[in-house]
Amino acid sequence: TALAFACSSPACGYRRALTGRLVQDVPLVRKQVDDVLGGDEAWENVDKTLTKCPQCAHNEAYYMQIQIRSA
Repeated sequence: TALAFACSSPACGYRRALTGRLVQDVPLVRKQVDDVLGGDEAWENVDKTLTKCPQCAHNEAYYMQIQIRSA
C-alpha cells in the first residue's frame, strides 16, 4: 500500500500519492517517576533488627514489610 495525502472532508475526495522518504525526529521526553517505596521518608519509622553486617560490622539492619498484591 502506498502512502497518500488525502483531504479529511468526505465531500472533497482530494488525494495525492506520497513518493520519497518521510522522516520525523521526535525528541523523547522522559516522565518523572515516583519512588516505588515512597522515598527517604518511607524509611523513617521502619522495623529494625540486630545483626552484623559482613562488610562494615554495623550491628543494625532496617527492613520494611510491604504488601505487593491483594488477596
